[in-house]
Amino acid sequence: MRSVTAITQVFGSGQKLVAVAVEYDSDIDGSTLSTSTFAVTDRTVTKVCTNRTADLAQRGRNGRYVVVELSPDDTAAALWVTQQGPGTPPDGGSGGGSGDDGGGPGAGGPVVGDTTPGGTIVAAQATLTQPGTVTTTRGRRYAGDSTARSTDAVVNLIVDDFRQLSFSDPATGQTLRYNLFVPKNYDRRKSYPMVLFMHDASVVNVATQGPLVQGLGAVCWASPEDQARHESFVLAPEYGSVVIDDNYEPSTLFEATANLVRSVTREYSVDPDRLYTTGQSMGAMMSLGLNIRYPDLFAAAFIVAGQWPQTQAAPLARKKLWILVSADDTKAYPGEQAITEVIQDQGTQVSTALWDGRSTPAEFAADVRGMKSQRAPVNFAAFETGTVVPSGSTTSAHMATWQVAYTIPGIRDWIMRQSR
Repeated sequence: MRSVTAITQVFGSGQKLVAVAVEYDSDIDGSTLSTSTFAVTDRTVTKVCTNRTADLAQRGRNGRYVVVELSPDDTAAALWVTQQGPGTPPDGGSGGGSGDDGGGPGAGGPVVGDTTPGGTIVAAQATLTQPGTVTTTRGRRYAGDSTARSTDAVVNLIVDDFRQLSFSDPATGQTLRYNLFVPKNYDRRKSYPMVLFMHDASVVNVATQGPLVQGLGAVCWASPEDQARHESFVLAPEYGSVVIDDNYEPSTLFEATANLVRSVTREYSVDPDRLYTTGQSMGAMMSLGLNIRYPDLFAAAFIVAGQWPQTQAAPLARKKLWILVSADDTKAYPGEQAITEVIQDQGTQVSTALWDGRSTPAEFAADVRGMKSQRAPVNFAAFETGTVVPSGSTTSAHMATWQVAYTIPGIRDWIMRQSR
């Protein structure tokens, strides 16, 4: 063995350690391997195959790397952990506890491994042994033994494609740490859309990468599949404090976020007519609030489990929105219903539907097509009562909504096709 690399992947419930890539000094014959060839402490080995890089592979191809895949359902797999479960707002509400004056962190901020009131990003580490024999493509045999080897490198799928940066806003005096995905074949002669993702309160004041690892809200737009369909920038700020609480009183980080969007748009070849916003819980509230305060900034918004006072909602009637919430969400659901009633009263068409939160990808795709066929500027979908929370789970409907929402690519496709 030359190296042992941990491989992580982000799911709706957060980042998990899903594989270990073992590098040898020669190409390995994948046909000689099985799930019993390797063992990983406290983990379930589900698949073993060879590859030419330290990456997951649908099909094995002989190379120097043996990829040992692990069950994402293992307790030890989770790398994003909160005090009340993955992604749960600290106060259990839709926004997130009491705000403060919006003071941002200094340069750098918390790092991986720090524990905060919101959550912790656990360092990706694993210990591996090779009890079985590994054979090279030239017939050389590496006998099994009980030597334990710890991972010495980490590959974070998609997450590593983001840059961690800092924005000092002269208008508000705030500093915002943020993550930015730049299209891999970025060409200044072209014009690109950009998606802004804003996290919920459980991610307040964690490491800069927090919005990337707590769920799919940011990274899904930067996946190879999404980028192949809609090449775009993805912007994900990390907030040092609660920006909007359940009293709907935004801190100055609210204004700083709008200024960050404008700054990145000027710095890169970003099309100001194709700016999109999305967020969950507190981030959904921010998306609604930003669209109300700056009605000409975003072309469309994906609102996931959030709400805003209906008395201020009239400007949303001129926006293109896709709203997704659970009927079991006692705050966000009635809040979104009230908003859509205001939008309809303004004369704007709203497409509505109830979805089964347990649907397969194909069923969700059909649901999205059904709503899109109505060609309404505002789409309001709710998960039916009792369907979004898995049986036996203690996850709240509020949190379960965003764990599912960003797995539905059809909604993202609709968002990305809108323009101002």
